[in-house]
Amino acid sequence: MSIWEVILAFVVVVLMLVALLANVLVLMCFLYSADIRKQVPGLFILNLTFCNLLMTVSSMPLTLAGIIYKRQPGGDHICHVVGFLETFLTTNSMLSMAALSIDRWIAVVFPLSYHSKMRYRDAALILSYTWLHSVSFPIVAASLSWVGFHHLYASCTLYNKRPEDRTQFVIFTGVFHTLSFLLSLIVLCFTYLKVLKVARFHCKRIDVITMQTLVLLVDIHPSVRERCLEEQKRRRQRATKKISTFIGTFVLCFAPYVITRLVELSSVVPINSHWGIISKCLAYSKVVSDPFVYSLLRNQYKKTWKDIINKILKRSSINSSALTSESHNRNILQLNE
Repeated sequence: MSIWEVILAFVVVVLMLVALLANVLVLMCFLYSADIRKQVPGLFILNLTFCNLLMTVSSMPLTLAGIIYKRQPGGDHICHVVGFLETFLTTNSMLSMAALSIDRWIAVVFPLSYHSKMRYRDAALILSYTWLHSVSFPIVAASLSWVGFHHLYASCTLYNKRPEDRTQFVIFTGVFHTLSFLLSLIVLCFTYLKVLKVARFHCKRIDVITMQTLVLLVDIHPSVRERCLEEQKRRRQRATKKISTFIGTFVLCFAPYVITRLVELSSVVPINSHWGIISKCLAYSKVVSDPFVYSLLRNQYKKTWKDIINKILKRSSINSSALTSESHNRNILQLNE
């Protein structure tokens, strides 16, 4: 193995470990907190977490093996199953992010009618569509034998080995990425920009009220006035940062891989094998970032996983003290004997 391959293998191992830990923690929060389970977005986050966990335990280990051994890991049957899952899970996770953005758009732009427009039944229908949409492409690819081990990405994914099917495969790949990556990106941009517009409007209203209050309070201490102005600035930047994170991580993680797949079909620009694996690792990094972007950094999830940790520590502390007390009693009995 070259130094580049060692580095890439190490990166995949780190991504696997962090993704597994973070997504399991999200799942634990969902199971522990009744408030999270009651919320409609929780269904979308649960679906996204499910996709991320399956991707972590199925596709990523085979990519690691492909980097190390430089050949297809396992037999053709295993590779076909993993390639099918990889196509399905990637599409499903993209559409789940789009569904979360639609939920936020309805909640912010139509707050009074949110509970009537986004119920559990509506969320279940959206999830049903994402599953049907996501499973249709790998079914077509598997039926046409367009799933296999691709050396450029060291992974089991969409791959055509027959030159006579090249035109059909190019059309299929273009349609697939248009209706998965591009469609999800358009939905993300449309919904979150609408959310940002509403957030800025409310920030302006709050800023006007704040400035009027500061003008009326003549005797207010300068430090208090300065803190109010700093809070105004943070409030204006908060929504922009969040929305930039949602859209930015999606583009940064998926765009290099999608563009590489499309450029590869042109057969005009040669693609370095190391770049192919790097673009695949960037796509895998979305599995790592999703738990933090959509769940663990939110206050509700922070409180939940802190409660879980405190409960575990308290229980171990109680068990430890019980064992210590039992050991102490045994020692006393032995002395009395």
